[in-house]
Amino acid sequence: MRLQELLANLHDFTEKGSADPLITSLEMDSREVEEGSLFFCIEGSTFDGHLFAKQAEVKGAVAIIAEKDVQVSIPVIKVKDTRRAMAVLADAFYEHPTHQLRLIGITGTNGKTSISHIIEEIFKEAGQKTGLVGTMYTKIGERMIEMKNTTPESVVLQKYFHKMVTEKVNTAVMEVSSHAIDIGRVHGCDFNVAVFSNLTQDHLDYHHTIEEYRRVKGLLFSSLGNRFEKDNPKFAILNNDDPASEEYARSTSATIITYGIDQSADIMASNICMTASGTEFDLITPLGLFKIKMNLVGLFSVYNVLAAIATCIVSGIAISTVIKAVEKVKGVPGRFEIVKEGQNFTVIVDYAHTPDSLENVLQTVKQFSKGRIIVLVGCGGDRDRSKRPIMAQIATKYADVPIFTSDNPRSEDPIQILKEMEAGVQGEFYVTIPDREKAIFYAISNAAENDIIIIAGKGHETYQIIGNKTHSFDDRLVAARAIKELR
Repeated sequence: MRLQELLANLHDFTEKGSADPLITSLEMDSREVEEGSLFFCIEGSTFDGHLFAKQAEVKGAVAIIAEKDVQVSIPVIKVKDTRRAMAVLADAFYEHPTHQLRLIGITGTNGKTSISHIIEEIFKEAGQKTGLVGTMYTKIGERMIEMKNTTPESVVLQKYFHKMVTEKVNTAVMEVSSHAIDIGRVHGCDFNVAVFSNLTQDHLDYHHTIEEYRRVKGLLFSSLGNRFEKDNPKFAILNNDDPASEEYARSTSATIITYGIDQSADIMASNICMTASGTEFDLITPLGLFKIKMNLVGLFSVYNVLAAIATCIVSGIAISTVIKAVEKVKGVPGRFEIVKEGQNFTVIVDYAHTPDSLENVLQTVKQFSKGRIIVLVGCGGDRDRSKRPIMAQIATKYADVPIFTSDNPRSEDPIQILKEMEAGVQGEFYVTIPDREKAIFYAISNAAENDIIIIAGKGHETYQIIGNKTHSFDDRLVAARAIKELR
């Protein structure tokens, strides 16, 4: 696509230089620039892309999009907001790919990854090729691509949606973080369905207040638009047991479908029976009542499944197919994942890194535990500090042996993070072991028959960030090694 053809999609800019080069790629990372690239200067919290404009030119960029003046000899298009311009131009350059997909966006504090994977499994059971964008990876069909962010920047996102279209994907399922919504990464995404899981304390280091956090998530539902089209209906799937849903219902003109357990809803679960190996419940829908027997454990899993079922019903998947797929789902890596190495106690690795998710996991375990509950928990550095004492309080409330340790301390002192956790539980029993590997070995060496160990916080992650270095670290592998060595 020629530069001037692409710029026809922008309506507020000034142009220095009148060339019309052929644009072969869009880039915001100067290291990725090649001959023919259009380079976007994005000013972030750590790096300012304007400082790399000359480097991009040297590497082959043929034009620059910027908010500030830059010293280059190629055309510079100056805009008020490069991120906003990048979203507009990426959507145009990749030929509006989300107009050609059924796009499902999932937001909420907890459950986004699980809900997206359950939806993916249901669509696959229905014989449809799917795409998935989330915390762990991006998938096109069965091909996995590692990603850095839960929701990628718009230029990356539109590129992968374009790949999905060219590879005959029917439906794309996407986790949508509040940060991504706030800075405009999903501008240009034409969502067909927006799903809300729940809202509890998280990311206050960025949003500062829970009210602002709630408001930002609501933007996903207002972005469904005001048009009513018979052939392209829009749906908002809301958790009726969460008070935030009332605000989101007011924010959207889309058709609202609710799900829940306690409050009356369109899709409901009742007569819930949980064991260590699975969950059974009655599924109540406008299509009738159905018995569900699934491998997933916990009340939070029931909510996740209800959200997925509601989404797939409005997407036209037969209820028989939906139920068949739900009953097959084995779980998501790092979400209530059991580590089995022949031991006579249970080890569960879970991504629980918020107060609500940690409490949900511990409440679930308490329902079927026959021995002690041992929980290993930490809090990430450079993140919401206010939740640290709360996480510690939840651990001491539900566990017989709470162990406080490091998560991803990043630039913070791990000892100081632990002190802030300990401040919330003065006078309570707990064990503090800053070294996460030693903490896991301690938990496993002290486990007796029928005990349950919860290793919380990192889940699927295969690294630990200490200072400015990223180290290989997988809770599941460390736990397995500890079991083998100590046995």
